[in-house]
Amino acid sequence: MKIVAIANQKGGVGKTTTSINLATCLATLGKERVLLIDLDPQANTTSGLGLTTQPGESLYEVLIGHASLASKVTATRFDNLSIIPSDMELAGVEIELAQTEGHLTRLREVLSQLRVASMYDWVLLDCPPSLGVLMTSALAAADELLIPLQCEFFGLEGLAKIVHVQEQVRLSGANPDGRIEGIVMTMFDGRTNLSRQVVDQVREHFPEEVYQTVIRRSVRLGEAPSFGQAIIEYNSAGQGAVDYRSLAQEFLTRHRQK
Repeated sequence: MKIVAIANQKGGVGKTTTSINLATCLATLGKERVLLIDLDPQANTTSGLGLTTQPGESLYEVLIGHASLASKVTATRFDNLSIIPSDMELAGVEIELAQTEGHLTRLREVLSQLRVASMYDWVLLDCPPSLGVLMTSALAAADELLIPLQCEFFGLEGLAKIVHVQEQVRLSGANPDGRIEGIVMTMFDGRTNLSRQVVDQVREHFPEEVYQTVIRRSVRLGEAPSFGQAIIEYNSAGQGAVDYRSLAQEFLTRHRQK
């Protein structure tokens, strides 16, 4: 089992879109057993899969020691995909965990139960767009970090920050084996020089980490969450579905080669 944090402290980069669609593609195409954990109090991943947020369903009670992890796992309409939803209660963890000793490794301890149970092949953590306790806890818990990065100039600045934070967590001893698994270029527009230049620059600095698959700009990708559907449901033949199927296949291929 691998735990993968999907994170970027900058909002609007396609992080939640990637979390939803990579998870559903892995579950449906590769028949991988996937648990998707929504760590963002805004609960966009939860609603993006068509689930209604309900108080008490998030990891909040688990992280403060008042509930079991298994009690929060919810089935989805995809056979191989389960989810732990989020709700606004999770925002309270930012304050409560920060006041406890060992707060950085609390999520890591909680998720260690999954390794013993061996119920999943992949646990994907959709992180909030901030550098707070929830994101740093996810980086401390994850085996790997997957960074969605939009093809814009400001994306390069954001990349430097998330790489720096991941290195800080690693050097702190909270997760010495954590590493950057990959960088997924999102919102790519092949008609513009800027998109191509950004991709080229990132590949120059991170030749092994950048995925060959790029996620192209797509109106359908933006529409799908409003219907509570993954892109392979909402527009199964469109370019968004093609791109995320390709990403899932490349993701699996990369891991088989390691």
